[in-house]
Amino acid sequence: QLDASLPLSQRSSDDSNMKASTWSRVPMAPADPILGVAVAYTMDPDPRKVNLGIGAYRNEQGKPIVLKCVREAEKKIAMDETMMKEYLPIQGLDSFLKVTSQVIFGNDSPALRDERVAVVQSLSGTGALRIAGEFIAGAKPGALVYISDPSWGNHHQIFQRSGLKTRTYRYLTPTMGLDIGGMLQDLAAAPKGSVFVLHTVAHNPTGVDPTQAQWKQIADVCQEREAIIVFDTAYQGYASGDLNKDAWSVRYFANERNMELMVTQSYSKNFGLYGERIGALNIMCSDKATAVKVQSQLKAVVRPMYSNPQLHGARLVSAVLSDRALTALWEEELTMMSNQITAMRQALVDALAAIRCPPPNSKFSSWKHITDQIGMFAYTGLSVKQCELLTAKHHIYCTKNGRFSMAGVNPGNVKYIAEAMKDAVSNSAKL
Repeated sequence: QLDASLPLSQRSSDDSNMKASTWSRVPMAPADPILGVAVAYTMDPDPRKVNLGIGAYRNEQGKPIVLKCVREAEKKIAMDETMMKEYLPIQGLDSFLKVTSQVIFGNDSPALRDERVAVVQSLSGTGALRIAGEFIAGAKPGALVYISDPSWGNHHQIFQRSGLKTRTYRYLTPTMGLDIGGMLQDLAAAPKGSVFVLHTVAHNPTGVDPTQAQWKQIADVCQEREAIIVFDTAYQGYASGDLNKDAWSVRYFANERNMELMVTQSYSKNFGLYGERIGALNIMCSDKATAVKVQSQLKAVVRPMYSNPQLHGARLVSAVLSDRALTALWEEELTMMSNQITAMRQALVDALAAIRCPPPNSKFSSWKHITDQIGMFAYTGLSVKQCELLTAKHHIYCTKNGRFSMAGVNPGNVKYIAEAMKDAVSNSAKL
Protein backbone atom coordinates (compact mmCIF):
# COMPACT_ATOMS: atom_id res chain seq x y z
CA GLN A 1 0.00 0.00 0.00
CA LEU A 2 1.13 3.56 -0.69
CA ASP A 3 1.51 5.83 2.34
CA ALA A 4 -1.01 8.58 1.66
CA SER A 5 0.59 10.80 4.31
CA LEU A 6 3.77 11.18 2.26
CA PRO A 7 4.16 13.66 -0.59
CA LEU A 8 3.46 12.09 -3.98
CA SER A 9 7.16 12.35 -4.98
CA GLN A 10 8.18 10.22 -1.96
CA ARG A 11 5.67 7.41 -2.30
CA SER A 12 6.94 4.03 -3.48
CA SER A 13 5.27 1.11 -5.20
CA ASP A 14 6.19 -2.37 -6.33
CA ASP A 15 7.85 -2.05 -9.75
CA SER A 16 6.18 -5.27 -10.82
CA ASN A 17 2.79 -3.59 -10.59
CA MET A 18 3.82 -0.68 -12.86
CA LYS A 19 2.61 -0.88 -16.44
CA ALA A 20 4.95 -0.21 -19.36
CA SER A 21 4.55 3.19 -21.01
CA THR A 22 2.12 3.37 -23.87
CA TRP A 23 5.03 4.81 -25.88
CA SER A 24 7.75 2.37 -24.80
CA ARG A 25 7.92 0.78 -28.25
CA VAL A 26 8.38 4.12 -30.01
CA PRO A 27 11.80 3.98 -31.73
CA MET A 28 14.41 6.70 -31.26
CA ALA A 29 14.29 9.13 -34.20
CA PRO A 30 17.58 9.71 -36.03
CA ALA A 31 19.37 12.95 -35.23
CA ASP A 32 18.86 15.73 -37.77
CA PRO A 33 22.04 15.83 -39.89
CA ILE A 34 22.16 19.64 -39.92
CA LEU A 35 20.88 20.62 -36.49
CA GLY A 36 22.85 17.74 -34.99
CA VAL A 37 26.04 19.45 -36.14
CA ALA A 38 25.09 22.56 -34.17
CA VAL A 39 24.47 20.48 -31.04
CA ALA A 40 27.86 18.76 -31.32
CA TYR A 41 29.57 22.11 -31.91
CA THR A 42 27.96 23.64 -28.83
CA MET A 43 29.10 20.76 -26.63
CA ASP A 44 32.73 20.96 -27.82
CA PRO A 45 34.87 22.93 -25.31
CA ASP A 46 37.83 23.37 -27.69
CA PRO A 47 38.52 27.10 -28.29
CA ARG A 48 39.54 26.43 -31.91
CA LYS A 49 36.14 25.04 -32.89
CA VAL A 50 34.43 26.30 -36.04
CA ASN A 51 30.77 25.83 -36.99
CA LEU A 52 30.34 25.39 -40.75
CA GLY A 53 27.07 23.51 -40.37
CA ILE A 54 23.97 25.59 -39.84
CA GLY A 55 23.19 28.35 -42.31
CA ALA A 56 23.02 31.57 -40.30
CA TYR A 57 24.91 34.77 -41.10
CA ARG A 58 27.86 35.84 -38.98
CA ASN A 59 29.89 39.04 -39.21
CA GLU A 60 33.65 39.21 -39.75
CA GLN A 61 34.17 38.51 -36.05
CA GLY A 62 32.03 35.38 -36.27
CA LYS A 63 29.15 36.92 -34.30
CA PRO A 64 25.42 36.94 -35.12
CA ILE A 65 23.88 40.32 -35.88
CA VAL A 66 20.48 41.99 -36.06
CA LEU A 67 20.10 44.07 -39.20
CA LYS A 68 19.89 47.84 -38.68
CA CYS A 69 16.66 47.99 -40.68
CA VAL A 70 15.12 45.44 -38.31
CA ARG A 71 16.25 47.43 -35.25
CA GLU A 72 14.62 50.55 -36.69
CA ALA A 73 11.41 48.66 -37.49
CA GLU A 74 11.30 47.32 -33.93
CA LYS A 75 11.57 50.86 -32.58
CA LYS A 76 8.67 51.99 -34.75
CA ILE A 77 6.52 49.06 -33.64
CA ALA A 78 7.37 49.55 -29.96
CA MET A 79 6.39 53.24 -30.10
CA ASP A 80 3.08 52.64 -31.86
CA GLU A 81 0.55 52.22 -29.08
CA THR A 82 -2.21 51.36 -31.56
CA MET A 83 -0.58 47.99 -32.27
CA MET A 84 -2.18 45.23 -30.24
CA LYS A 85 -1.33 41.54 -29.80
CA GLU A 86 -4.57 40.14 -31.15
CA TYR A 87 -4.86 36.96 -33.22
CA LEU A 88 -4.05 37.34 -36.89
CA PRO A 89 -6.47 36.11 -39.56
CA ILE A 90 -5.81 32.56 -40.75
CA GLN A 91 -4.00 33.81 -43.85
CA GLY A 92 -1.77 36.21 -41.90
CA LEU A 93 -1.08 39.93 -41.63
CA ASP A 94 -2.63 41.70 -44.61
CA SER A 95 0.10 44.35 -44.95
CA PHE A 96 2.75 41.60 -44.97
CA LEU A 97 0.88 39.52 -47.55
CA LYS A 98 0.80 42.45 -49.96
CA VAL A 99 4.50 43.26 -49.79
CA THR A 100 5.79 39.68 -49.69
CA SER A 101 4.26 38.83 -53.06
CA GLN A 102 5.70 42.04 -54.53
CA VAL A 103 9.19 41.07 -53.34
CA ILE A 104 9.20 37.84 -55.32
CA PHE A 105 6.97 38.64 -58.31
CA GLY A 106 7.93 42.31 -58.72
CA ASN A 107 5.89 45.48 -58.34
CA ASP A 108 4.84 45.36 -62.01
CA SER A 109 3.73 41.72 -61.93
CA PRO A 110 0.74 41.04 -64.22
CA ALA A 111 -0.42 38.29 -61.83
CA LEU A 112 -0.52 40.68 -58.88
CA ARG A 113 -2.20 43.37 -60.96
CA ASP A 114 -4.91 40.89 -61.93
CA GLU A 115 -5.20 39.49 -58.37
CA ARG A 116 -4.27 35.99 -59.52
CA VAL A 117 -1.97 35.13 -56.59
CA ALA A 118 -3.27 33.31 -53.54
CA VAL A 119 -0.94 33.95 -50.60
CA VAL A 120 -0.76 32.90 -46.96
CA GLN A 121 1.76 33.73 -44.26
CA SER A 122 3.72 30.73 -43.00
CA LEU A 123 6.19 29.48 -40.42
CA SER A 124 9.14 30.48 -42.61
CA GLY A 125 10.00 28.48 -45.73
CA THR A 126 9.62 25.10 -44.04
CA GLY A 127 6.05 25.89 -43.08
CA ALA A 128 5.31 27.21 -46.57
CA LEU A 129 6.51 23.96 -48.09
CA ARG A 130 4.40 21.93 -45.68
CA ILE A 131 1.28 23.94 -46.51
CA ALA A 132 2.05 23.41 -50.20
CA GLY A 133 2.47 19.67 -49.62
CA GLU A 134 -0.83 19.38 -47.76
CA PHE A 135 -2.63 21.42 -50.42
CA ILE A 136 -1.20 19.30 -53.26
CA ALA A 137 -2.01 16.06 -51.44
CA GLY A 138 -5.64 17.17 -51.12
CA ALA A 139 -6.05 18.62 -54.61
CA LYS A 140 -3.85 16.21 -56.61
CA PRO A 141 -3.59 12.99 -54.56
CA GLY A 142 -1.01 10.58 -55.92
CA ALA A 143 1.11 13.24 -57.58
CA LEU A 144 4.81 12.38 -57.48
CA VAL A 145 7.19 15.00 -56.11
CA TYR A 146 10.55 15.36 -57.91
CA ILE A 147 13.40 16.81 -55.85
CA SER A 148 16.96 17.52 -56.98
CA ASP A 149 19.75 15.12 -56.00
CA PRO A 150 21.18 16.51 -53.78
CA SER A 151 18.79 18.93 -52.12
CA TRP A 152 18.04 20.45 -48.75
CA GLY A 153 17.77 17.58 -46.30
CA ASN A 154 14.22 18.45 -45.21
CA HIS A 155 12.55 18.50 -48.64
CA HIS A 156 11.78 14.79 -48.86
CA GLN A 157 10.49 14.60 -45.28
CA ILE A 158 8.16 17.56 -45.70
CA PHE A 159 6.40 16.16 -48.74
CA GLN A 160 6.41 12.58 -47.47
CA ARG A 161 4.82 13.71 -44.19
CA SER A 162 2.16 15.36 -46.33
CA GLY A 163 1.32 11.93 -47.75
CA LEU A 164 3.13 12.32 -51.07
CA LYS A 165 5.77 10.08 -52.64
CA THR A 166 9.06 11.65 -53.64
CA ARG A 167 11.53 10.94 -56.42
CA THR A 168 14.83 12.57 -57.42
CA TYR A 169 16.18 14.16 -60.57
CA ARG A 170 19.83 14.47 -61.44
CA TYR A 171 21.39 17.82 -60.68
CA LEU A 172 25.15 17.77 -60.15
CA THR A 173 28.11 16.50 -62.15
CA PRO A 174 31.05 14.84 -60.34
CA THR A 175 33.02 18.08 -60.70
CA MET A 176 30.29 20.27 -59.17
CA GLY A 177 28.73 21.59 -62.35
CA LEU A 178 25.04 21.54 -63.24
CA ASP A 179 24.03 18.29 -64.93
CA ILE A 180 21.50 20.06 -67.13
CA GLY A 181 21.24 17.13 -69.52
CA GLY A 182 20.48 14.64 -66.75
CA MET A 183 18.09 17.08 -65.07
CA LEU A 184 16.08 17.70 -68.23
CA GLN A 185 16.00 14.01 -69.09
CA ASP A 186 14.70 13.02 -65.64
CA LEU A 187 12.06 15.75 -65.57
CA ALA A 188 10.93 14.90 -69.10
CA ALA A 189 10.47 11.26 -68.02
CA ALA A 190 8.23 12.20 -65.07
CA PRO A 191 4.48 11.50 -65.34
CA LYS A 192 2.39 14.44 -66.43
CA GLY A 193 1.11 16.44 -63.50
CA SER A 194 4.08 15.64 -61.30
CA VAL A 195 5.43 18.16 -58.80
CA PHE A 196 8.82 19.68 -59.63
CA VAL A 197 10.60 21.31 -56.66
CA LEU A 198 13.03 23.94 -57.95
CA HIS A 199 15.42 26.18 -56.02
CA THR A 200 14.81 29.81 -57.02
CA VAL A 201 18.42 30.86 -56.41
CA ALA A 202 21.50 29.70 -54.45
CA HIS A 203 20.71 25.99 -54.64
CA ASN A 204 21.07 24.29 -51.25
CA PRO A 205 23.42 22.49 -50.67
CA THR A 206 25.43 22.96 -53.87
CA GLY A 207 25.37 26.69 -54.66
CA VAL A 208 25.10 25.65 -58.34
CA ASP A 209 22.33 27.44 -60.25
CA PRO A 210 21.07 27.14 -63.83
CA THR A 211 21.91 29.95 -66.24
CA GLN A 212 19.07 31.99 -67.70
CA ALA A 213 19.29 29.94 -70.92
CA GLN A 214 19.06 26.73 -68.89
CA TRP A 215 16.07 28.04 -66.93
CA LYS A 216 14.31 28.50 -70.26
CA GLN A 217 14.99 24.84 -71.11
CA ILE A 218 13.65 23.81 -67.71
CA ALA A 219 10.52 25.89 -68.29
CA ASP A 220 9.96 24.10 -71.61
CA VAL A 221 10.02 20.71 -69.90
CA CYS A 222 7.79 21.91 -67.05
CA GLN A 223 5.25 23.16 -69.56
CA GLU A 224 5.35 19.98 -71.65
CA ARG A 225 4.89 17.77 -68.56
CA GLU A 226 2.11 20.02 -67.19
CA ALA A 227 4.09 20.08 -63.97
CA ILE A 228 3.03 21.52 -60.64
CA ILE A 229 5.96 23.88 -60.09
CA VAL A 230 7.20 24.70 -56.60
CA PHE A 231 9.92 27.36 -56.40
CA ASP A 232 11.59 27.22 -52.98
CA THR A 233 13.00 30.68 -52.17
CA ALA A 234 15.28 30.95 -49.15
CA TYR A 235 18.02 33.30 -50.37
CA GLN A 236 16.47 36.07 -52.48
CA GLY A 237 18.72 39.13 -52.18
CA TYR A 238 21.19 37.26 -49.99
CA ALA A 239 22.65 35.32 -52.92
CA SER A 240 23.81 38.16 -55.17
CA GLY A 241 22.81 41.23 -53.16
CA ASP A 242 20.22 42.06 -55.84
CA LEU A 243 16.58 41.16 -55.10
CA ASN A 244 15.53 41.42 -58.73
CA LYS A 245 18.42 39.36 -60.10
CA ASP A 246 17.80 36.61 -57.55
CA ALA A 247 14.11 36.44 -58.51
CA TRP A 248 14.80 36.07 -62.24
CA SER A 249 13.77 32.42 -62.51
CA VAL A 250 10.40 32.92 -60.82
CA ARG A 251 9.62 36.07 -62.81
CA TYR A 252 10.56 34.40 -66.09
CA PHE A 253 8.16 31.51 -65.45
CA ALA A 254 5.43 33.79 -64.10
CA ASN A 255 5.66 36.97 -66.16
CA GLU A 256 7.10 35.83 -69.50
CA ARG A 257 5.73 32.28 -69.69
CA ASN A 258 2.56 32.92 -67.65
CA MET A 259 2.87 29.48 -66.01
CA GLU A 260 0.89 28.62 -62.91
CA LEU A 261 3.31 28.02 -60.05
CA MET A 262 3.89 27.99 -56.32
CA VAL A 263 6.56 30.04 -54.59
CA THR A 264 7.65 29.60 -51.00
CA GLN A 265 9.49 32.42 -49.25
CA SER A 266 11.65 32.61 -46.16
CA TYR A 267 12.86 35.78 -44.45
CA SER A 268 15.30 33.94 -42.18
CA LYS A 269 18.44 34.57 -44.23
CA ASN A 270 17.74 37.82 -46.06
CA PHE A 271 16.27 39.59 -43.01
CA GLY A 272 18.24 37.70 -40.37
CA LEU A 273 14.91 36.75 -38.74
CA TYR A 274 15.88 33.15 -38.02
CA GLY A 275 13.95 32.86 -34.77
CA GLU A 276 10.86 34.78 -35.94
CA ARG A 277 9.91 31.99 -38.40
CA ILE A 278 8.40 34.30 -40.99
CA GLY A 279 7.66 33.30 -44.58
CA ALA A 280 4.89 32.88 -47.12
CA LEU A 281 3.39 30.56 -49.71
CA ASN A 282 2.26 32.16 -52.99
CA ILE A 283 0.24 30.25 -55.58
CA MET A 284 -0.09 32.01 -58.92
CA CYS A 285 -3.24 30.94 -60.76
CA SER A 286 -4.56 31.52 -64.28
CA ASP A 287 -7.47 33.71 -63.12
CA LYS A 288 -8.75 35.62 -60.09
CA ALA A 289 -11.69 33.32 -59.38
CA THR A 290 -9.38 30.32 -59.10
CA ALA A 291 -7.01 32.23 -56.82
CA VAL A 292 -9.88 32.99 -54.45
CA LYS A 293 -10.78 29.30 -54.25
CA VAL A 294 -7.16 28.27 -53.80
CA GLN A 295 -6.69 30.71 -50.94
CA SER A 296 -9.78 29.30 -49.24
CA GLN A 297 -8.21 25.84 -49.41
CA LEU A 298 -4.88 27.10 -48.09
CA LYS A 299 -6.74 28.57 -45.12
CA ALA A 300 -8.46 25.21 -44.68
CA VAL A 301 -4.99 23.61 -44.42
CA VAL A 302 -3.70 26.20 -41.93
CA ARG A 303 -6.71 26.23 -39.57
CA PRO A 304 -6.38 22.66 -38.20
CA MET A 305 -2.56 22.77 -38.39
CA TYR A 306 -1.76 25.87 -36.28
CA SER A 307 -4.89 28.04 -36.59
CA ASN A 308 -3.14 31.32 -37.46
CA PRO A 309 0.45 32.51 -37.83
CA GLN A 310 2.84 34.53 -35.70
CA LEU A 311 2.61 38.31 -35.56
CA HIS A 312 5.93 39.99 -34.74
CA GLY A 313 8.01 38.77 -37.68
CA ALA A 314 5.28 39.74 -40.13
CA ARG A 315 5.14 43.22 -38.61
CA LEU A 316 8.90 43.60 -38.92
CA VAL A 317 9.00 42.68 -42.61
CA SER A 318 5.95 44.78 -43.35
CA ALA A 319 7.38 47.79 -41.48
CA VAL A 320 10.63 47.65 -43.43
CA LEU A 321 9.07 47.10 -46.84
CA SER A 322 6.42 49.81 -46.39
CA ASP A 323 9.09 52.43 -45.60
CA ARG A 324 11.30 53.57 -48.51
CA ALA A 325 14.21 54.54 -46.28
CA LEU A 326 14.15 51.24 -44.41
CA THR A 327 13.80 49.31 -47.64
CA ALA A 328 16.86 51.09 -49.03
CA LEU A 329 18.76 50.30 -45.82
CA TRP A 330 17.72 46.64 -46.08
CA GLU A 331 19.00 46.46 -49.65
CA GLU A 332 22.33 47.97 -48.53
CA GLU A 333 22.63 45.37 -45.79
CA LEU A 334 21.78 42.58 -48.23
CA THR A 335 24.61 43.73 -50.45
CA MET A 336 26.96 43.81 -47.46
CA MET A 337 26.10 40.25 -46.40
CA SER A 338 26.32 38.92 -49.94
CA ASN A 339 29.66 40.61 -50.55
CA GLN A 340 31.11 39.18 -47.35
CA ILE A 341 30.10 35.63 -48.33
CA THR A 342 31.62 36.12 -51.79
CA ALA A 343 34.82 37.53 -50.27
CA MET A 344 35.14 34.58 -47.89
CA ARG A 345 34.75 32.15 -50.80
CA GLN A 346 37.69 33.82 -52.51
CA ALA A 347 39.68 34.04 -49.28
CA LEU A 348 39.27 30.30 -48.66
CA VAL A 349 40.32 29.39 -52.20
CA ASP A 350 43.30 31.76 -51.93
CA ALA A 351 44.31 30.24 -48.59
CA LEU A 352 44.10 26.72 -50.05
CA ALA A 353 46.24 27.77 -53.01
CA ALA A 354 48.81 29.45 -50.76
CA ILE A 355 49.51 26.20 -48.90
CA ARG A 356 49.21 24.09 -52.06
CA CYS A 357 46.30 22.07 -50.76
CA PRO A 358 45.42 19.32 -53.24
CA PRO A 359 41.80 19.24 -54.47
CA PRO A 360 39.35 16.92 -52.67
CA ASN A 361 39.83 14.05 -55.14
CA SER A 362 41.23 13.21 -58.57
CA LYS A 363 38.12 14.49 -60.38
CA PHE A 364 39.06 18.09 -59.54
CA SER A 365 41.98 20.12 -60.83
CA SER A 366 41.57 22.92 -58.26
CA TRP A 367 39.22 24.41 -55.65
CA LYS A 368 37.72 26.85 -58.18
CA HIS A 369 34.30 25.22 -57.84
CA ILE A 370 33.97 26.98 -54.45
CA THR A 371 34.11 30.43 -56.07
CA ASP A 372 31.94 29.31 -59.00
CA GLN A 373 29.09 28.60 -56.58
CA ILE A 374 26.75 31.20 -55.09
CA GLY A 375 24.90 31.78 -51.83
CA MET A 376 25.44 30.69 -48.28
CA PHE A 377 26.82 27.22 -48.91
CA ALA A 378 29.89 25.77 -50.57
CA TYR A 379 29.70 22.18 -51.74
CA THR A 380 33.35 21.38 -51.29
CA GLY A 381 33.60 17.85 -52.67
CA LEU A 382 35.10 16.60 -49.39
CA SER A 383 34.28 12.98 -48.59
CA VAL A 384 32.66 11.61 -45.44
CA LYS A 385 36.05 10.50 -44.10
CA GLN A 386 37.58 13.88 -44.82
CA CYS A 387 34.73 15.65 -43.02
CA GLU A 388 35.01 13.28 -40.06
CA LEU A 389 38.73 14.08 -39.77
CA LEU A 390 37.97 17.82 -39.87
CA THR A 391 35.71 17.37 -36.86
CA ALA A 392 37.61 14.77 -34.86
CA LYS A 393 41.04 16.35 -35.19
CA HIS A 394 40.45 20.02 -35.93
CA HIS A 395 37.04 20.67 -34.30
CA ILE A 396 35.58 21.97 -37.57
CA TYR A 397 31.93 21.00 -37.82
CA CYS A 398 30.14 20.52 -41.15
CA THR A 399 27.63 18.09 -42.60
CA LYS A 400 29.18 14.87 -43.86
CA ASN A 401 28.31 15.61 -47.48
CA GLY A 402 31.04 18.27 -47.48
CA ARG A 403 28.71 21.26 -47.35
CA PHE A 404 30.26 24.32 -45.69
CA SER A 405 28.22 27.25 -44.48
CA MET A 406 30.38 30.09 -45.75
CA ALA A 407 28.87 32.33 -43.09
CA GLY A 408 31.07 30.46 -40.62
CA VAL A 409 34.26 31.42 -42.48
CA ASN A 410 35.82 34.73 -41.45
CA PRO A 411 39.21 36.48 -41.69
CA GLY A 412 40.19 35.14 -38.29
CA ASN A 413 39.71 31.44 -39.09
CA VAL A 414 40.06 31.06 -42.85
CA LYS A 415 43.73 30.01 -42.72
CA TYR A 416 43.02 27.51 -39.95
CA ILE A 417 40.19 26.00 -42.00
CA ALA A 418 42.42 25.77 -45.09
CA GLU A 419 45.20 24.05 -43.16
CA ALA A 420 42.70 21.59 -41.67
CA MET A 421 41.31 20.87 -45.14
CA LYS A 422 44.81 20.12 -46.41
CA ASP A 423 45.35 17.71 -43.55
CA ALA A 424 42.00 16.03 -44.22
CA VAL A 425 42.63 15.64 -47.94
CA SER A 426 46.18 14.41 -47.44
CA ASN A 427 45.66 12.07 -44.51
CA SER A 428 42.06 10.83 -44.40
CA ALA A 429 42.96 7.82 -46.59
CA LYS A 430 45.40 6.68 -43.89
CA LEU A 431 42.64 6.36 -41.26
